[in-house]
Amino acid sequence: MFANPLSADLDHVLAQTRGLWEELRGQRIFITGGTGFFGCWLLESFAWANDHLSLGAAAVVLTRNPSAFQLKAPHLAERKDIRFHAGDVRDFPFPEGEFSHVIHAATETNAKLYDHDPAAMADTIVGGTRRILDFCRQSKTRKLLFTSSGAVYGRQPAELTHLGEDFAGAPAPLQPGSVYGEAEMLCVHQARQGVTEAKLARCFAFVGPYLPLEAHFAAGNFIRDAFRGGPIQVNGDGTPFRSYLYAADLVIWLWTILFRGQSGQPYNIGSARDLTIADLAAVVNRVFGGKLAVSVARAPVPGKPPQRYVPSVDRAERNWV
Repeated sequence: MFANPLSADLDHVLAQTRGLWEELRGQRIFITGGTGFFGCWLLESFAWANDHLSLGAAAVVLTRNPSAFQLKAPHLAERKDIRFHAGDVRDFPFPEGEFSHVIHAATETNAKLYDHDPAAMADTIVGGTRRILDFCRQSKTRKLLFTSSGAVYGRQPAELTHLGEDFAGAPAPLQPGSVYGEAEMLCVHQARQGVTEAKLARCFAFVGPYLPLEAHFAAGNFIRDAFRGGPIQVNGDGTPFRSYLYAADLVIWLWTILFRGQSGQPYNIGSARDLTIADLAAVVNRVFGGKLAVSVARAPVPGKPPQRYVPSVDRAERNWV
């Protein structure tokens, strides 16, 4: 019998979402990006709820490489209630039958594409969303969750400590992150036609199991450095402010928004508790005993306003906390 090391986290997720799952009983859900950081947590929590509540639900997961996921999470890949559908989000063949719910989490987060091939990133986000919306029409989907990004806001003003969903500033149209707004617009347009309810989760920064340790995520990189014995390397000057929500709490919000969120309404998902990147490195160091060296690449520029990427989560908390 497989003993899931995430069982305490998954019990917490189920305790917070138990009343939401009934509408998925006997239904099928389609998930894109189901083998990434978000997707693994979605599948873990889906499987946990399916087992503990006897939902009789099934998940079909779009992935470009089913065999790679078999190696990554065999306990999920071998489940009878989870089936994998090979394809690219931009042009995948539609699986047959109806799907009551869809979670579109296959949005490109690769920092290299931001810098070197923004057109490919835009095609994945916008073209993939258009393909998913066509699929929702065909499969008679009632509710769609699109995992958008806080990047939709553009650069956060230094004097604004927390970004709210009603932030009136406009994203820079030449910045790759602005394409999330185009994808959101497509979702809302289809929702206004009465085809599918579209829920929008603007996601910020997260930490927890399944987080890549060899990517552009500072938290993951610091944990990787600590496992290697240090030093914990801060590539900049350590002054930007970020905030981090634990992965179990992330999926609580994602399932809640899918089932209960207002159609066409964006919700920020993240933590409102901010800290600097240098502080984050110090936190990781303390978790590992406080004996590792922390190396900061550059000294701060005196008087320079710090960069911020921190959400206000008041809208979500007003509705569900």
